[in-house]
Amino acid sequence: MRLLRPNRSLSSVGENLCESLFFFRSPKLSSSYLTSSPILLHSPESHRVSTFSTAEDEKYGFRRPEMYGRSLSGTVGAYERHVFLCYRSHEVWPSRVDGSDADLLPKLLSSAIKTRENEISVKTKLTICEAGEGTEHSDGDVLVFPEMIKYRGLKDEDVESFVEKVLMDGKQQVYGAHDALAGSYIFVCAHRSRDKRCGVCGTALITKLIEEIELRGLKDQICVHACSHIGGHKYAGNVIVFSPDLDGRIMGHWYGYVTPDDVPELLDKHIGKGELIERLWRGRMGRINDEEGKEVDEDKLPSAEVSKETKNKPWEKDIQGND
Repeated sequence: MRLLRPNRSLSSVGENLCESLFFFRSPKLSSSYLTSSPILLHSPESHRVSTFSTAEDEKYGFRRPEMYGRSLSGTVGAYERHVFLCYRSHEVWPSRVDGSDADLLPKLLSSAIKTRENEISVKTKLTICEAGEGTEHSDGDVLVFPEMIKYRGLKDEDVESFVEKVLMDGKQQVYGAHDALAGSYIFVCAHRSRDKRCGVCGTALITKLIEEIELRGLKDQICVHACSHIGGHKYAGNVIVFSPDLDGRIMGHWYGYVTPDDVPELLDKHIGKGELIERLWRGRMGRINDEEGKEVDEDKLPSAEVSKETKNKPWEKDIQGND
C-alpha cells in the first residue's frame, strides 16, 4: 500500500523556485513548526508563487482565533456508509467538484445517490478523494466503508448500475472488478478551492502524516488521501480515520482542529491502540447500540478507550475564510 504524496517532504524544500509559499505557525506546535520563514510546498498544477503573510496565516492556518472555540462532539451528521470516489488531484478540484459540469463522473455519481437516497436503506455519504500519481488508486476507483471494498475504474455509463446494485441492492461482492481493502485509511480535507483553511491546514497535515508514518515503518499499513469538503471549514484541519476499533469493527471517526503536533497521537493512540482522542473528536460514521440494544447518543463518545488529555483553550472569535 503506497502513501499519497501530493507535496514533497518538508526536508526537501527550496529546490524549486516555482513553488507556492505557505506559513504554518501555531502556539501549540513544536519548535520545528515555529518559524518565521516560509515553508515551501510543491504545487505541480501551478507555477506561480504566492506568499501568505502572518496575518493571513492567523486567518487560515493553525493560529487562527477560531481554533478550539467550539465543542467538536456532535458536529458530524448521522450516516452509515462512506463512499469515496477517486478523482484527479485536489489541486485542480473546483469548489463544487461533485456539481461541476466539467467533472462529469463526480457529478453523475453524486446525482445518482441523491436521486435514490430514499431507496438506499443505508444512509450514504459521498466524498471525492485524490487519485493518480503518488497513490495506488486511479480515476474512477470507488472506496466503500465500512465494507472495505474498492471497485476499480467506474465509468460514466456504469454509474446508475453501480448505485442500484451496490448501494441499493447490497450486491457488493458480485459487482464488477473489486478488491478487499486492508489496513487503515486516513482522509484529510485539503479542498483549497472550497475554503483556504482546508487547503492550508490539510496540506500541512498530509505532509506530516506521511513523514510520521514512514518514520514508524507503517507505509504498507496506513494509506493517506487528500479529500474534498466534508463539512465544517471552521474545524480545519479536518481528518477522518477508518481503522478497526477495539472490537474489530471498521468505523470512520472524524477529528477537527487537528495540527501537525497531533499527528503522532492519532497514529500511536487511535490507530495503534484504538484510543479515541476526546479533545479533537467530532463524531463517527454509523450508529452503535448499547448492551440493551438502544441506540447510543450520537453526541457522546462510543464505549472505547479514550485518550483524555488537557482540553484546548477556547477562543471566542469566528472567522469564515471562505473563498
